[in-house]
Amino acid sequence: MKSQCCARPRIASPARGLSLVEWGIGFLALLVWGLVYFRLQGFAAWLTVSVFGLDPASRLGSAVEFFLYDTPKVLLLLALVVFGVGVVRSFFTPERTRRLLAGRREAVGNVLAAGLGTVTPFCSCSAVPLFLGFVTAGVPLGVTFSFLISAPMVNEIAVVLLYGLLGWKVAALYVGTGLTVAIAAGWVIGRLRLESHVEDWVRAIRTGEGPAEEERTFRQRVFYGLDAVRDILGKVWIYVVAGIAVGAGIHGYVPEGVLAGIMGKGAWWSVPAAVAIGIPMYSNAAGIVPVVQALLEKGAALGTVLAFMMSVIALSLPEVVILRKVLKPRLIAVFVAVVGLGILLVGYLFNALL
Repeated sequence: MKSQCCARPRIASPARGLSLVEWGIGFLALLVWGLVYFRLQGFAAWLTVSVFGLDPASRLGSAVEFFLYDTPKVLLLLALVVFGVGVVRSFFTPERTRRLLAGRREAVGNVLAAGLGTVTPFCSCSAVPLFLGFVTAGVPLGVTFSFLISAPMVNEIAVVLLYGLLGWKVAALYVGTGLTVAIAAGWVIGRLRLESHVEDWVRAIRTGEGPAEEERTFRQRVFYGLDAVRDILGKVWIYVVAGIAVGAGIHGYVPEGVLAGIMGKGAWWSVPAAVAIGIPMYSNAAGIVPVVQALLEKGAALGTVLAFMMSVIALSLPEVVILRKVLKPRLIAVFVAVVGLGILLVGYLFNALL
């Protein structure tokens, strides 16, 4: 990747506010985004059946529909999230962020980051731009990982669906264990001092001179966010498409009965097997919770199913592929290993207690 692709987003012209035309374009763009996003599922189903002539109940049809739906969905979410984060980042230079965090113990930062992650409705892929913003702003590495883990794993979608399908006890167990894994894993990664394993271009942004401290205009902040969308999305879109393609293949060709059979056995290897199967899969909370319900109805153990769910939405393949753009392989391996170990402990604990 050439160095100019990783440059800090440009600042727009110094006009103080957006013109009426620019406001209109922005409103129209947001309206189109919403119309496209909320019609994606129906459009993907129509393409699968009417254009490609596939049965959505077949393995190939299921995989194709999954890919046609999730690819534009993730890219649309990424664009919106990166824009929002870009605007927010325009308020905070790395120096200012370091001053705000000065004097705080890292453990407190892990707790705060994990708590913030629970109230952000982002999937694992769309949490990555937020993680990138945290790292380049100088937030401790372990704290950024606490956020990265909790953002997709513990959110209101998962809580509402778990409460509606499985009751408040399971929902509460999931929230508690998810927060614990996010806080503990972030703290462990922070203790390992692996900052040197962040990619050089990310560390160069973080350690270089930050933007000037003078106040930006509203128009400058908006264009800062738009430039962030162009720069970041331009670098990661191909990895997103590749990761979802792999996830779609697994989604369409791995029978649910096989998963339920493995997770329903009482052997010691059932939890590791569930985690190993879940990690390469891709889904968000809304997609995986109904599968969790079906697995439990077929006799799978609760701890094993919780471990499977956590591994699917906290360690998805597209997330790991995108992270490769900002992290070196050793740090990615440590991230997957630490979070995976935490999830294993959750699975064994609840299988032993329930």
